[in-house]
Amino acid sequence: MGEAKRRQLALQTQALEAMVVDTPGGRIHVQWDLGASATPNAQLTFFAEFLATTGVYGSWVDSCPLSYTSPNAPSKQDVLGTWLLAILAGHNRYAHITGLRGDAVSPQILGMKKIISEDALRRSLSRMSAEQSQAWLAPQLMRSVQAALNTPWILDIDTTIKPLYGKQSGAEVSYNPQKPGRPSHALHTYWVGNLRLVLDVVVSPGKEHSAAKARPGLMGVLEKLTPEQRPALVRGDCGFGNEPFIAELEERAQPYLFKLRQTVGVKKLLTRQFARDDWSTPGPSEQGWSAVEDTLKLSGWDKSRRVVVLRRAVKTDLALSRKAKNEAGEQIELLMPDNDVQAWEYAVLVTNSAYALDAFGQLYRDRADCENGFDELKNQWGWGGFTTQDIERCQTSARAVALVYNWWSWYCRAAKPGARMEAITSRALLLAGVGRAVKHAGQTTLYLTPMHAAKDKLMELIANVREALSHVRAIAEQLPQSDRWKAFLDYVVAKITRPLPPWLPPDRIMAAG
Repeated sequence: MGEAKRRQLALQTQALEAMVVDTPGGRIHVQWDLGASATPNAQLTFFAEFLATTGVYGSWVDSCPLSYTSPNAPSKQDVLGTWLLAILAGHNRYAHITGLRGDAVSPQILGMKKIISEDALRRSLSRMSAEQSQAWLAPQLMRSVQAALNTPWILDIDTTIKPLYGKQSGAEVSYNPQKPGRPSHALHTYWVGNLRLVLDVVVSPGKEHSAAKARPGLMGVLEKLTPEQRPALVRGDCGFGNEPFIAELEERAQPYLFKLRQTVGVKKLLTRQFARDDWSTPGPSEQGWSAVEDTLKLSGWDKSRRVVVLRRAVKTDLALSRKAKNEAGEQIELLMPDNDVQAWEYAVLVTNSAYALDAFGQLYRDRADCENGFDELKNQWGWGGFTTQDIERCQTSARAVALVYNWWSWYCRAAKPGARMEAITSRALLLAGVGRAVKHAGQTTLYLTPMHAAKDKLMELIANVREALSHVRAIAEQLPQSDRWKAFLDYVVAKITRPLPPWLPPDRIMAAG
């Protein structure tokens, strides 16, 4: 043994001895316990019970196309379990997996032998082709939501930009409002509106951010749904209100609602509409928006379509400016509107749906909620990272993160049906907790110490989840895994869906009045 190795061994031996540490709170005796089985995420036990009872985790692992023949290779269970733990922990880099490898309890909870290294995980994902990844994860992602789509719902479509900082495949400089000039990927996402659940996500090179690139993914999502599960509305911003997109939805008899760009034809329409005196009167819930409707045939359209014009008076003080040229060159001219000038904010929507006129203002405003979903997935989950040189693994990671995000969202809704919990608060409450595992007589006991201040609330939330799982076990004991997942979703949907008032015939309504 060399001198350097002897010195290192001596230092390690010294470090394992008891230490006396002086702190502001007094003297503390410290000793390392490297052999203990402990975890900082002890409440993973309850989430693992949810995954096992509903069968979604077993289905995800069993359907994975990875296979190994070498006895030294990691098992498929270890690969996917490590990936799940990294996503749940809020990591967005493969390198962060190193911070999990000292956890001796979580692998046992998920039926793993060990947590593998970051390099082993990257290499494992590279073994899958793009076609294999698509055939594995896209159905899993759709299945995580599809069983809950028998009640009326809205499909939101939108695109977010993921900035890149290397020479990855598909890293192209294009539309990037937050970091202009930075190469990026475009993530075309299809949401269950207001529930913030992901139906699918397609990762494209940065220059493929237009609606034309998002259309095939949308049609693929609609094809996987039964007629009873089709959305009541497909909703999007002005990037999707164009003829090819609209025409394909009309061929499928799919209702839609899109915002229109401010083209010449739309501006002419506004000129005619603002002179009308039959604008709707804003109600208490309309936030000051009034509306009129008409038909419009733009130059690129093959027929006239129903359009809804929304407007709201701007009540704050305004100052307008314009560029003016004089002998000194180009200057900014300030215009102060007088009392005879009324400023408006407006929007023009195109639709083929049969909703009443006064419903469209709120219907379109609700579309903004998917921006909150993007914020959560990019900043609290892993959509802002897990980047590799090839775009295929980026696509695989995006779908895997969305799948775990959907599972966690359903888990939190079972815990708290009355409100949606974001990961930044729900992970600290429902996942974190110090746990120490003790094995005796073939039985493992996990001593759990919650560190959150809301301990009483935590116990109530866990009780709600276990009540939902008890319901699944009671009615689906002999059912296959897919039916267990549906039984769980039916239970949660019944909790979060407000029942409609009973229908009454007109004569009874008159009598009740």
